[in-house]
Amino acid sequence: MSEVQIGMAAALEQFSPRESIELAALAEQHGFSGQMAADHFQPWVPAQGEASFVWSVLASLAENTTGDLGPGVTCPSFRLHPAVVAQAAATLEATYPGRTWLGIGSGESLNEHIIAGYWPEAPERVRRMFEALEIIRKLFSGQDVKHSGEFFKLHTTRLWTLPEAPPPIYIASAGPYTSRKTGELADGLITPGASLEKLAGILDNFGKGAKKAGKDPDAMPKLLQVHLSWAPTEEEALANAMEQWPNGGMKFPKADVRSPFDFEQMAKLVRPEDFEGRMVISSDPDVHRASLQKYVDAGFNRIYVHNVGRNQKEWIEVFGREVLPKLHA
Repeated sequence: MSEVQIGMAAALEQFSPRESIELAALAEQHGFSGQMAADHFQPWVPAQGEASFVWSVLASLAENTTGDLGPGVTCPSFRLHPAVVAQAAATLEATYPGRTWLGIGSGESLNEHIIAGYWPEAPERVRRMFEALEIIRKLFSGQDVKHSGEFFKLHTTRLWTLPEAPPPIYIASAGPYTSRKTGELADGLITPGASLEKLAGILDNFGKGAKKAGKDPDAMPKLLQVHLSWAPTEEEALANAMEQWPNGGMKFPKADVRSPFDFEQMAKLVRPEDFEGRMVISSDPDVHRASLQKYVDAGFNRIYVHNVGRNQKEWIEVFGREVLPKLHA
C-alpha cells in the first residue's frame, strides 16, 4: 500500500445536486482524493430531504473535480437492468478515462421496491447481483452478447460506446459468503465501517476468494465507507447524528424497510448510546483521525468519509487541515 487515499462520500440523500458538486470541488481543494456517490431513490429519513439520480450527478462531479469517482453503490438488479448499468458505467468511463469505478450491491427495499415487484430475501438478492455482474462483464467485452439466466434475459446486443478499458467493478460486501465471492469475481471490495473484528473477517474472506481466483488480495482495492459526525461542539455533533443520520444508530438490518417515513418512526427509538461502536461522534478532530488510522492499519487503502451533519464546508476545512495530513500508511 503506497498512500492513504481519503475521499468523500457524496450524500445525495442529504444535499441537492448543485450543492453536492460545490462540496466535491471544495473537498478536492482541501486534499480529499475522490467521490463515492450514493445511489438512492429515496432518502433514509424525510429530514435528509433529497435523492437525485446518481449517474447524472457523477457526470457533473467528474466535470468539476479531477479525482476518482463512482456510485457507492448502485443495485443492477431491480430498478435498473444490468445492461443499463453497464451502459451508464461504460459511458462515464469513456468520458472520464481512468477515473471511474463501478460499485454494485444487492439492493435495499427503500430504493428498489418502488418498481412494485416481489422483494426477495437476502440470498436471492445476492444471486441476482452476481448474475448481473456476469451480464455487465459480458457487455464490457464489446462483443455481441446474449444472456438467459435465472433472473435476467438479454437479447443479442452490445455496448456501442465503450471506454478503452472498462472501469473496475467493486462489490459491496459485509457477510462471509459475499465477501469471499467478491474476492473471486470482482476487482475490489466496498464495505461499510464496522468493528475491527468484523472488518478483519471480511478482509480474510475477501482474500480467500481472491487467492482462489489466482489474484493477489494485497494488490486489490479495498474501499471503506465511514459515517461520522464532527461539529465544533459535542452537543452539535450528537444533534446532527440524531436528526440527520438516525439510521446510524439502528442496530438491525435495514434492507427490508420500504419508506423514509417508516425509518422516521424507528428513529424515535434511537438513543445517543446506540451510536457507540457504530459511528464516531466527536468535536475533536484527533479522535476522528485516530479512528480513521485504525482502518488504514487494518488494511483499507481507500476510505470515503461522510460527515452526517449539514455543516459540510466547515468540516471539509477542519479535516483537510487537521486530519488528512496526519494519516499515514
